[in-house]
Amino acid sequence: MGKKPRTIDEFLAGLSDDKRAALEKLRQTIRAAAPKAQECISYGVPAFRLDGKFLVAFGAGVSHCAFYPGGTAMEAHRAELARYDTSKGTIRFEPKAGLPVGLVRRIVKSRIVALQE
Repeated sequence: MGKKPRTIDEFLAGLSDDKRAALEKLRQTIRAAAPKAQECISYGVPAFRLDGKFLVAFGAGVSHCAFYPGGTAMEAHRAELARYDTSKGTIRFEPKAGLPVGLVRRIVKSRIVALQE
C-alpha cells in the first residue's frame, strides 16, 4: 500500500493523465469560485475548507472521477444534476467529459452561502 498523500498535488500525482487533468480543472474552478478556501486532504481525498468548515471535496475511482459537495448542495441543484450518476453527496463523472465549469461554480457558491447561514 502506498504512502497517503499529504497535499492535493501528491494526490493528483498518483492518478492517470485523464483523471489528473479532469480533477486539476475541477480544482481550479473551485479555487476561482472560493478564493478564500483552504486546500487540504480530508479522509484521504482532496478537499477545501472555508473558515475551518468543509466546503467541497473531489476524488477518483477506478473508472470515474467524483465531486463531493454534500447532500444539501445536491438537493439544491437536483435538476441540473439529473444527467449525472449521483448519490446522496456525490457526483460521479467520466474524466474525459468533466463537469461544466458553470455548474461547479454554482454548486460551490451555494455551499459558501449555506456555510454562512
